[in-house]
Amino acid sequence: MPVLIIAEAGVNHNGSLETAKQMALAAKDAGADMVKYQTAVPELVVSRFAEKAAYQKAATGDGESQLEMVRRLHFDFNAHRELKAYCDEIGITYLSSAFDLPSVEFLASLGMPYAKIPSGEITNLPYLELTAKAGAPVLLSTGMSTLPEIEDALEALENAGAGPITLLHCNTQYPTPYEDANLTAMLELAEVFALPVGYSDHTPGFVCDVAAVALGATVIEKHFTLDKTLPGPDHKASLDVAELAAMVAAVRHTEAALGTGKKGVSRSEAENKPIARKSIVAARDIKAGEAFTAENLTAKRPGTGLSPMRWYEVLGQKAKRDFGEDEPIEL
Repeated sequence: MPVLIIAEAGVNHNGSLETAKQMALAAKDAGADMVKYQTAVPELVVSRFAEKAAYQKAATGDGESQLEMVRRLHFDFNAHRELKAYCDEIGITYLSSAFDLPSVEFLASLGMPYAKIPSGEITNLPYLELTAKAGAPVLLSTGMSTLPEIEDALEALENAGAGPITLLHCNTQYPTPYEDANLTAMLELAEVFALPVGYSDHTPGFVCDVAAVALGATVIEKHFTLDKTLPGPDHKASLDVAELAAMVAAVRHTEAALGTGKKGVSRSEAENKPIARKSIVAARDIKAGEAFTAENLTAKRPGTGLSPMRWYEVLGQKAKRDFGEDEPIEL
């Protein structure tokens, strides 16, 4: 199966439904398989006492609370219905992460192909159980998590009837320093839990996404924006549209380059085999009956004659006819 590429619009629409639709079209044009948003009833997600994260303060200032920011950036359910209809119309799959129980139920009613669980909900047992009851395949982000926490979440999901689960390795910092990406942790997740793995990426650029595919990621999720200079918490840690298209191309090239895992001569290089390899040829003129020696033989292109791997088999034998310089030797 091709790597599933999710273009994470998140809240980079800044609360504008028109911008969210533009992002869906941009994700489609960039070659992404899905465009993903966030669905929340703000008052059910954030208390009035919750502070912004440091990266959110840096991007949006201290003039509003986290709750006020979330209210400003999120759509109601009707807007999400309209957004999904638009995605269906233009031919890209709509996806969204729920952040509260009513949003879980609402998104399940839309018939999304996956339930995407964000990292912050991995220890939210009622949320996990309600998500699982829909029976849809699950993408479980594991940012900020330990192996025991992941194990507990998987047990809750499986006991409640979740569909097939893919674990997304993730670091929940925006942007994630490269030295904290820890991509090889995907290998541990795959080994410990015997589940497909993917990567939800917050590092700058997309080199880590390409590396993750080389390590076996089956899903890549990456934030993007129409304009990195827009106000908002996630724009600066996102790809722009041109970068998103470049990432999609790089991922597709990488999965094509991974090949079969079996070493052999490829179709594209087969025609160069006789050109690049060598044959045993006469280093000088050789008379019939003369013994072949290291002095009168050499190896030169093309590789259409006797292989130099037969060198010692040829040495000592006698020429059955005259050979001119550079002529391939025949036995």
